[in-house]
Amino acid sequence: MAHDLSEKPAGALPFAYHVIEGDAVRLVEGGVIDEGLLSIYVNGESLATMMCSPLQLEALTVGYLFNEEIIDSSDEIALLQLNQTKSVADVILTRSEVALPRRMILTTGCGGGMTGQELSREFPALESDRVASPALILRLMRQLQGAARLYNAVRGVHTAVLGDETGLQASAEDVGRHNAVDKVAGQALLAGIETRDRILLTSGRISSEMLGKARRMRVPIVASRTAPTSITVELAEAWGICVIGYVRQGGMRLYTQGWRLGLSA
Repeated sequence: MAHDLSEKPAGALPFAYHVIEGDAVRLVEGGVIDEGLLSIYVNGESLATMMCSPLQLEALTVGYLFNEEIIDSSDEIALLQLNQTKSVADVILTRSEVALPRRMILTTGCGGGMTGQELSREFPALESDRVASPALILRLMRQLQGAARLYNAVRGVHTAVLGDETGLQASAEDVGRHNAVDKVAGQALLAGIETRDRILLTSGRISSEMLGKARRMRVPIVASRTAPTSITVELAEAWGICVIGYVRQGGMRLYTQGWRLGLSA
């Protein structure tokens, strides 16, 4: 399908490409996803450099700091300033002493360095009685698809949303699925939205790092249009998180903690 980008959405750049269908070739004035570099500095120290979509960068920065357990609240941020080209985010915290992890360069599909056993031992299971219905998961996934404005225009990005029975509380798109989740966390922090006991949905694969972000947000149900990894399901069992994959066309695959969807042991 060709997409008219005469009024291109933020995060997309105009680009002409050829569409080949059988023996027919046609030129389409379409677009591609904009990808940039963001370096985060905390109290003057370099924390991380990541490839990301140049959207919601304040939310990305705040969510990343939260999910990396550098802050627990946006109140700990005295100043957050982007440079003119939006390639650097300078963060000044309300405290001068802060232990930063080693400086990292993160790709859009970055991974961590701990095993599932190490992570499950380090962090306790979530204390939550949250349950949901399959119908609610399907409804929220349809709402995710509706919120994927950039994806619907040019494809090539991941979408993440936070929701419950009342609908979506936060949504974000990014070339990196981890970034999209960080943006959702950052939006919630900045807007005073509670993430605990809500449902996190993503268009991308549920990696162990993604599940770690859900645990940090105290989210007990994580759903995706694709699949989890082996370490993800291992961690989900240990942390009491319900992982659901392949939510599409009226069905889904339930991997862990089925009681949260009403299934008996």
